[in-house]
Amino acid sequence: MGHSIMKNMKRATVGLVAGLSAVLVLSACGGSSNPLASNSGPASPSGTIVVGGSGGFVESQLLGEIYYEALTAKGIKASTNLNLGSREVYFPALQQGSIDLMPEYTGTLLQYMNAKATQVSTPEVYAALQKTLPSGLIALNQATAQDKDAVVVTKATAAQYNAKSIADLAPHCGDLTFGGTPEFLTRVDGIPGLQKHYSCTFKGYTQLQAGTVTALALQQGKVQAADIFTTDPSIAADGFVVLADPANNFAAQNVVPIINAKKATAQVKQILNAVQAKLDTATLAGLDSQLNAPSKPDLSTVAKQWLAKEGLS
Repeated sequence: MGHSIMKNMKRATVGLVAGLSAVLVLSACGGSSNPLASNSGPASPSGTIVVGGSGGFVESQLLGEIYYEALTAKGIKASTNLNLGSREVYFPALQQGSIDLMPEYTGTLLQYMNAKATQVSTPEVYAALQKTLPSGLIALNQATAQDKDAVVVTKATAAQYNAKSIADLAPHCGDLTFGGTPEFLTRVDGIPGLQKHYSCTFKGYTQLQAGTVTALALQQGKVQAADIFTTDPSIAADGFVVLADPANNFAAQNVVPIINAKKATAQVKQILNAVQAKLDTATLAGLDSQLNAPSKPDLSTVAKQWLAKEGLS
């Protein structure tokens, strides 16, 4: 499944059947047992940091692998469990101590813990997240990298309207057709949000499958603006322009490691925060695209090569 499609899993409310299925297919690296085999789940080994990743969501798995490789390169004992299903499955495991470290996204995690949260900007969301996390869990430094919704246009459209932001495009929305998922048409930060924050009402709306289908429609001119996630490889590959969102219609989604406070030693914090300092949106998009290369490199190869390039291993 495509990266952008799986990104939608972060917003989905997972039903009981899906949750049970995710538990049944849960697998762990290094021969470790299923950490969610019971309601409480066995605690991770005291001398090991168990790094998680969301099953089916390749970017989450890649970030988990990067954290794991960075830690082990510096002599920290760690293991991975990168097939943990959705947040409804893995976050309880993180709270219970079955896993110790999880790559997360600030905005969706805050909304998961507090559906009434109204913070949208990067500093506000991060501050609220730190206050909302359950006892025993802490957030390390957030990266500038964000995997979030964005209004994206072609270079030609951006040049035609001299548009660098959604605000620049707003006076011309009535001339344009927008492409996005059926959900984006009604989501509070979708079309209603663009109308509320930018007085942007598009001429038409074309419902599209997230990912490749949306990118192709934009490239072919079937739509003139579209909702595409900021780390989608098509942005760089097709030369699309991500319009700035000065009104913060889309809440911040900065990458952040959530870790068991008992495992967050000074050395562990230093290692992971050094990784975070090197992760920006373009870098993360580039790493995502590498996984789709014809050679089909595995997570470990991509993670190790990037860490070595950045002097983090």
